[in-house]
Amino acid sequence: MKVVLLETIDGLGEVGSEVRVKDGFARNFLIPKGKAMEATDPNLKAFRDKIKARIKKETRTKNEALMLAEKLSELNISFTVKTGKEGKLFGSITNTNIHEALQERGFDVDKKKIMLGEPIRHIGSHEVMVKLYPNVTAKLKIEVKEEE
Repeated sequence: MKVVLLETIDGLGEVGSEVRVKDGFARNFLIPKGKAMEATDPNLKAFRDKIKARIKKETRTKNEALMLAEKLSELNISFTVKTGKEGKLFGSITNTNIHEALQERGFDVDKKKIMLGEPIRHIGSHEVMVKLYPNVTAKLKIEVKEEE
């Protein structure tokens, strides 16, 4: 029986591959488990349509992420905090603080995507990476100023 694989199966093929397998293997394992579907014309058409829709959606999402990355790269966020000797902060600036500052400016970015290696503890300029999509990151400029 000819089937189209809906997921990669070791020793059989990749997603979307049209392979010939024994009828029992297809009917008793692959099709019931949702790992494959029979390679009939209507099924093949539906599968291709589903792939086209997924590609279109991913392209749209990536374009939105690129536009957001461009806007974030132009943005400067400023924090005014109390400091001690040598410009060391009482406390720190964390990704939660940056997330809240972005929300105040109308940007909806998941705080887990703000790549802050360790909290900011000194005054000055800092760059923070924001991972928006695979292979799409933005450099966010953070300015930490001393409170008068």
